[in-house]
Amino acid sequence: MYAARHAAETPDKPAIVMASGGKVVTYAEYEARSNQVAHLLRDIGLQRQDHVAIFMSNDHRMLISEGGAERCGLYYTCVNSYLSAEEAAYIINDSESEVVMTTAAKAEVASQLPALCPSVKRWLMVDAGTAAHEGYEDWDEALDPYPTTPIPDEELGTPMLYSSGTTGRPKGILRPLPEAAPSDNIPVMEGLRFLWRLREGMVYLNPAPLYHSAPQASVAISLRLGATVVVMEHFDPAGFLDLVARHRVTHTQMVPTMFSRLLKLPEEVRVSADTSSLEVVIHAAAPCPVPVKRQMIEWWGPVLIEYYAATEANGFTFVDSEDWLRHEGTVGRALVGELLILDENGEPCPTGEPGTVWFKGATNFEYFNDPVTTAESRNDIGDTSTVGDVGYLDDEGYLYLTDRKSYMIISGGVNIYPQETENLLVTHPKVFDAAVIGVPDDDLGEAVKAVVQPAPGVQPGPELERELIAHCREHLAHFKCPRSMDFVDELPRLPTGKLYKRLLRDKYWAGHATAIV
Repeated sequence: MYAARHAAETPDKPAIVMASGGKVVTYAEYEARSNQVAHLLRDIGLQRQDHVAIFMSNDHRMLISEGGAERCGLYYTCVNSYLSAEEAAYIINDSESEVVMTTAAKAEVASQLPALCPSVKRWLMVDAGTAAHEGYEDWDEALDPYPTTPIPDEELGTPMLYSSGTTGRPKGILRPLPEAAPSDNIPVMEGLRFLWRLREGMVYLNPAPLYHSAPQASVAISLRLGATVVVMEHFDPAGFLDLVARHRVTHTQMVPTMFSRLLKLPEEVRVSADTSSLEVVIHAAAPCPVPVKRQMIEWWGPVLIEYYAATEANGFTFVDSEDWLRHEGTVGRALVGELLILDENGEPCPTGEPGTVWFKGATNFEYFNDPVTTAESRNDIGDTSTVGDVGYLDDEGYLYLTDRKSYMIISGGVNIYPQETENLLVTHPKVFDAAVIGVPDDDLGEAVKAVVQPAPGVQPGPELERELIAHCREHLAHFKCPRSMDFVDELPRLPTGKLYKRLLRDKYWAGHATAIV
């Protein structure tokens, strides 16, 4: 997020353009306001390796807040803007954040947070204005008194984002923070710049939520490179095509669901769209269905590049369009970390045989204040970690994903761990037992489905389904909640009580080549 050089050399160049609102922030304006954020954070008393949290929907003030934190040596956590108050409060408390910045657009949830997070020192709200939001100061009014010049002790800060663990409780992903100037860069970000083929002078279009790790990183790198970043408040396929043509967009990063929605536009809209400026279209987050990716390459040309990685950045695979067309369905070969496919005994699997995907040599992360989960992500080989995906290698070393060991659901590019929703469902008095799984969905890749065993005497049916889905939506972010629900007499459990989820899942995935889309 640090862009002091570009503010000096090209002060009037647009750094950020908000797609719908039309707000333009120049590099000079971005630099000045980010410096004011840094002064405020120092004045509050935050020092190197302290933590702040940013709970905003896509907004230029979110990027400015990150820029301020990054120039005073802090860890900043971007909180999923769709979370409930309970979920957001958990991350704020777990990250030990001392300052929280949010927006009036999230006021319904944000207003509940001060009571749930007693350790936070200051609460700032964008667009608070004269509205009564107990515990909050107006973001602009708090910043206005501070200098627009850099703080005297600038230091490099970095994000500490959260990724759900297999239990569903989010885990902070902590990387070592080098003692460096904010104009320097941490190695993982420099690696991503190379991997994603980002360059100076580009126009980068961000169609995704900024709290996600890939959009956060790609926008941060783009600003360091002096690019113009166009930010969509919400993804709209026709609007996306219009922005590409209007701004002569050269680079973007997407998820497969966005491709599917673009391909469903009327043919006349697709044919008339001018996408000739596109140089690189990065995609990841979920495996892309082969027919969808093939159609996108036919439409836009060989500009698609794909990578497979986790927020933990424990390893990366990569494939460009040309290689993918020769190995359809692959997520690429390893560029960072040695790729290992191991069986249940930790032994290497033969070529073509699925096993757990491990990366060796790229594990400089730990889960914040959670040594147990950190240890569980490693194995005895040393410097080797996994996030639990299952796949196989072909004889040229290309990786193909086939399943998820943890039953994580990827819906529209968003990771959802089902245990959190299962744990909530079984607290309902009308539920005896529950399982949550991902089922095939043409639009989202996977949709969240609950399979419920009603309590004795409770009648299953549409009324119960509506009641239980509403119960989930009351306590969890909506994307985690079931879109549909089936009822069974009994869920398959082993004698130990462990749910045999494979039996349930196989029923819905029958007829698919793999159990992952």
